[in-house]
Amino acid sequence: MSIDQIASEALRLNPRDRAILAETIWESLEDPYLVPCEISDEDAIALARKRDEEIEKGKVKPLSHEELMRKLRN
Repeated sequence: MSIDQIASEALRLNPRDRAILAETIWESLEDPYLVPCEISDEDAIALARKRDEEIEKGKVKPLSHEELMRKLRN
């Protein structure tokens, strides 16, 4: 079953059941602050600044949330 099919089915649930499902899925994810990371905070900040500069100078085109989600699903 694809993500789109699961989402379609999940959206048919009543609000209470959707909330329970969302909470169950959310709680199944690891805490991102506890997951080991190979990049230091300083390096992450430098990378974020570099990416921001690339966007500001028009070197790269940022994706909208919708575009990103579509690419991730494919």
